Amino acid sequence: MAEIIKLGADRSMDFDRETVEQAYDRWAPIYDLVFGGVFSKGRQAAIQATNKIGGRVLEVGVGTGISLPLYSQNVRIFGTDISEAMLEKAKKRVAERGLKNVEGLAVMDAEKLEFPDNSFDVVMAQYVLSAVPNPEAALDEFARVVRPGGELIILTRVSADAGVRRFIEQKLQPVVRPLGFRTAEFAWSRYTKWLAGARGMELAERRLIPPLGHFSLVRFRKADVAKAA
Repeated sequence: MAEIIKLGADRSMDFDRETVEQAYDRWAPIYDLVFGGVFSKGRQAAIQATNKIGGRVLEVGVGTGISLPLYSQNVRIFGTDISEAMLEKAKKRVAERGLKNVEGLAVMDAEKLEFPDNSFDVVMAQYVLSAVPNPEAALDEFARVVRPGGELIILTRVSADAGVRRFIEQKLQPVVRPLGFRTAEFAWSRYTKWLAGARGMELAERRLIPPLGHFSLVRFRKADVAKAA
């Protein structure tokens, strides 16, 4: 049975991170009801991509564990989240569904993952990057802990670079920030800029995902230096 491990409890969190933690603690009782159906197609696409690779998977922002039953039985999963209330729901789901392929659940900061380099075949993050204070730091951590030849599978909202949609997203941002996410800071150009500076990472796929085509499934692959040589 997966146990919740409280890691890094002695670390001070900045205001933004504390806001996110509190927001998702509040979301925990109703998260599946509100977002379960809306994000189901994206969730299924991300899990299918992960299952094709297999091996050991880190799901960052595992939340209530809504994705955990969708993984293949031969995939080993470790889930992290900033919200302990969310992880309590995930722990209950693991026990009720008998998910023996879940190695563990831990409270952990996405920007400071407490794993050695090259620990996972896949790092999966669904709807996480728009909720962390520094997305680039989180992506750097994902790239660090994935093994050479492995992949980052990112399901994320992609905001507009310009136009009416960007104007609306900017106006909405102060409203949605207390809910634990942001709307206007995540144009595709931000991801390409990170990729340009990320050593050994390449874009394997970008696919539009419902609802409304405002979300993307993105796969970044870490170069296998040994094979390249």
